[in-house]
Amino acid sequence: MGSEQATTIKYEFKAEVKQLLDILVHSLYTSREIFLRELISNSSDALDKLRFQSTKGTEISDSDLPLEIRINFDEKKKLLTVSDTGIGMTKDELISNIGTIAKSGSADFIKSLQENRADANNIIGKFGVGFYSVFMVAEKVVIKSKSYQKEAEPVVWSSDGLGSYEITETNEKLKRGTIIEIHLKEDAKEFAEKYRLETTIKKHSNFIQFPIYLEKERVNTISAIWREPKSNVKKDQYIEFYKFLTYDNEEPMDIIHKSVDAPIQFHSLLFIPKKNFDFFGLNREDYGLDLYVRRVLIQHKNKKLLPEYLSFVKGVVDSEDLPLNISRETLQENIIFTKIANTVTSQVLSYLSDKAKDKPEEYAEFWKEHGRYFKLGYTDFTNADKYQQLLRFNSSNDKDDKGLTSIEDYVSRFKKDQKEIYYAFGNSREAIEQDPHLEIFKKKGLEVLYLYDPLDEFVLSSIRKFKDYEFKSVDTVDLSKLDKFKDSGEKKDKLEELSKDDTKHFDSLLSRIKDILGDRVTEVKESKRLSESPCVLVNQDETMSSQMQKIIRMTTKDMSIQKKTFEINRDHKLIRNLLKVFKTNSKDNYITDTVEELFEAAQLLTGDLTDPHRLVNRINKTLEHASEMYVDRIKG
Repeated sequence: MGSEQATTIKYEFKAEVKQLLDILVHSLYTSREIFLRELISNSSDALDKLRFQSTKGTEISDSDLPLEIRINFDEKKKLLTVSDTGIGMTKDELISNIGTIAKSGSADFIKSLQENRADANNIIGKFGVGFYSVFMVAEKVVIKSKSYQKEAEPVVWSSDGLGSYEITETNEKLKRGTIIEIHLKEDAKEFAEKYRLETTIKKHSNFIQFPIYLEKERVNTISAIWREPKSNVKKDQYIEFYKFLTYDNEEPMDIIHKSVDAPIQFHSLLFIPKKNFDFFGLNREDYGLDLYVRRVLIQHKNKKLLPEYLSFVKGVVDSEDLPLNISRETLQENIIFTKIANTVTSQVLSYLSDKAKDKPEEYAEFWKEHGRYFKLGYTDFTNADKYQQLLRFNSSNDKDDKGLTSIEDYVSRFKKDQKEIYYAFGNSREAIEQDPHLEIFKKKGLEVLYLYDPLDEFVLSSIRKFKDYEFKSVDTVDLSKLDKFKDSGEKKDKLEELSKDDTKHFDSLLSRIKDILGDRVTEVKESKRLSESPCVLVNQDETMSSQMQKIIRMTTKDMSIQKKTFEINRDHKLIRNLLKVFKTNSKDNYITDTVEELFEAAQLLTGDLTDPHRLVNRINKTLEHASEMYVDRIKG
């Protein structure tokens, strides 16, 4: 470029630009690489604008040029070059677009940037000033540009970012588009290294629709398939992208590909993995969807696009309506973003609802892997109906502990006049079925949901109702409400009825048991719920279940035990024998020892036994006594 062919004019930046450049140069940034995202985004916009002019039939200079972005570097010279074959700029456009802060809001931007210096990279570009981020890494920037217009002359813009810039009208032979030469600062020379550039491009700009070449090698080789119609995308492409996104060796369990045009426009491509990789809860914070705006990555693993209980979902969301480079703070307040997040959540829940309905066996596999996280959705009041319909539990109606029952299926099997949904907690199906509280439900033929995970009862206690039906733990049920159900369970051999005299003595035995246990129980009474067990500890009606009390004790570290009612089964052989001893000697120590052992065993079943040592000692003494009796018997 000869000086005789050029006219150079020096301009001063406007006051707000000087402030901006000063802040950019002298502030610390958590991610200076953001400048490259801005420049590539600008190049992509320039190519988009050119394509638009072309489709209009506008005459374009250098019409044979391919639409592309090229990035070159020279480590020795600390030089980085970003060029495109887009719409280019005239002198007036350069002054308008680069010499001043574009559009409006410049004063607000400066104020926001001054107040948020520690996080400045997140708001760069919000007011149309993305280009200026280049001065975070540049000691000098030169822009060469030639407009797409046939008669336009090439123009050169240059600045060291210290307050002024120069524009030169030149006769240099340039082709259509823009070339940005970035002379890097010493502490930014890493951006003239291939690996640093390649990782930055792939991180932020991998899905730009135009080819991006680093030297001669294309970097963005994976297409943004989420923007393609589903009919155009093959399963292998989905699998390839899923593996690229998640580093998972297996293909995904489910693929959810949606495009929404109204009232907001966005594309989403979501995956449900076959396996849950958070085995020990160590990666609870490692979740979220990648948020793009017109193919440019805005935030990696955005946690607000889906609620935490759907954190197993992987994928991307690409918006047409969100502003490019919107800050994290503004995202949380943005109405468009909120609508997108609500729609994406609804998409996932609707997909799972269809799967549960049409492919129950496959849904069972999903529940096995991801059900524990899904249960955390009990606080999603907006989607409460869909959430509740997707819950699954084992049930007394299932053949084994592998069976899954929905609450809706449970309700469909209600007995006549049944108004409550019953559940029981235990470590296993076998443990629950040995629970004395369950005996009356077996006797009445009432279905009970079996809960094995402590979270299960917390979920049911939190949602409280399914439609108009309340959830009730088997140990808090009001027995009077079960009287209306006829016995339909298997009948056991029953002992002879107690005589009037024995009935009186039984009442006295109950008083004696209360004397022994004292204020450890609220009362001792005859049980109407037991058919196989000698006794049971029962919560007062409408109180928390034993399991919920245990959870709260663990949470609050309050080891006090809530007093319960001690119910005695008068038709159990052990109680009948105890009655015989009582009739002989009401003060017999055997009664005291047996009552204490029964009480502690009952506490053990409800989770209220804090010190098992006394129970173990009593059992050992009982076994010792029984062994002596047996030895005497076999000798005799």
